Amino acid sequence: MTALAATKGPETVVKPKELSLVRVNVTGQPYDFVRPWQKKAPFSKRALGAVLSGGRVLVTADLVANQNYVELERAESGDKTAANVVVVDYESNLALLEPADKKFLDGLTPLQLALDTVVGDRLAALQLESTGALVLTEGLVTTIQMTRYPADLGQFLTYRVSISLQYRDNSYTVPLVKNNKLAALLLRFDQRTQVVDAIPAPIIAHFLKDAEKQPYQGFPSAGFGFFPTRDPQLRKFAIDQNGNYVDPLYGKIEFTNLITAKAFAGDTLPVHLQRAGKPMQLDLKLEHRNANDYVIPPYSLDRAPLYCVLGGLIFEELSRQYLREWGANWMKDAPQRMVYKDRFQSELYPDGNRRVVVLTQVLPANTTIGYDDVAYLSVRKVNGREVKSLADLAEAVKHPVDGFITIETEEDPKQIALDAKQVEAEAEALKQNYGLPSLQRLE
Repeated sequence: MTALAATKGPETVVKPKELSLVRVNVTGQPYDFVRPWQKKAPFSKRALGAVLSGGRVLVTADLVANQNYVELERAESGDKTAANVVVVDYESNLALLEPADKKFLDGLTPLQLALDTVVGDRLAALQLESTGALVLTEGLVTTIQMTRYPADLGQFLTYRVSISLQYRDNSYTVPLVKNNKLAALLLRFDQRTQVVDAIPAPIIAHFLKDAEKQPYQGFPSAGFGFFPTRDPQLRKFAIDQNGNYVDPLYGKIEFTNLITAKAFAGDTLPVHLQRAGKPMQLDLKLEHRNANDYVIPPYSLDRAPLYCVLGGLIFEELSRQYLREWGANWMKDAPQRMVYKDRFQSELYPDGNRRVVVLTQVLPANTTIGYDDVAYLSVRKVNGREVKSLADLAEAVKHPVDGFITIETEEDPKQIALDAKQVEAEAEALKQNYGLPSLQRLE
């Protein structure tokens, strides 16, 4: 690996003989959760991947989400090869790629990890010009704290770096180095404030250690909630009213770092606490909670959404991926009763082991006359049968009562009735009129 000299200004251009980086070119198509039978427009992304030991390349997970094809490109020669996504973790936003040509990375010295970054350190962001020249931009680590990553599930250690980063066409994933070692990957960048949030090396190291085991387990969660202790009486038994502990490297930081960065799924964590002024110890078994284990999954990527079209009524299983179709401000702009269900799903559905089936919209048809404006209704029963999944709905539809398919909802109009024979007779015309490849996808 070529040594990285200290920069004299905001940017320094270096022309190394060998890089520990490769370009990563990705094409793909995201799924459309509003029209679940189709995909959205194709996309293409370019990024830089960090070459690691074992012939693998590290990138961010959102780079390869919903990908159709991934390609690696040598910066110095332009040589290309296809690549496979071998491990992806959307919660930590990290992914490992492997070239189809096992010799493709020969000659590139793997990057080691810098695990000792602290506030005040200077990191260099690595980018490439179109000519292959390496551009280094220095920044200062101003804060190390716990933040939410794009999957918005739990909190992870994050470096905040003040840096004047310039856009380049391969900047979707940007490595940051310290003393020739990989210190972090770019997570998000605020052009206005010139501040980068970065996925730090300790989280990367955790991901890589997990990736050695098959099947990949993922980061653990404790399975409990907490809040700051402001009450002076409760504070008599609290070590820190904000839930912080003193880390030997970072100083005061939220205790969730002890779980996500330092513990692994399957570990037993001794929890020392005070109850009624007396010390206690509980042994907490840490497990990873898969996205599919939630009643309303927090993310759904790389897989087509399930749906069922019944006489023009479109039913889906509620997910946060569906709510994100309302954009960055989905928590305010999406239908609030569905946002409420997502936010308080643990309290609303304590037994779990189910999905929330929603009537999302209506396609105008003879069978749906009078229901044109109906949308965003939660389904309780169909033909008197309880519905806890789309599969339940599809099965219940097969059993009309007195010739009608009756759908009971939590919200007004409370009940929708469709003529079963008319639904069946017009099914093929519905497919043709709206270009539907199928009236349902249940698995």
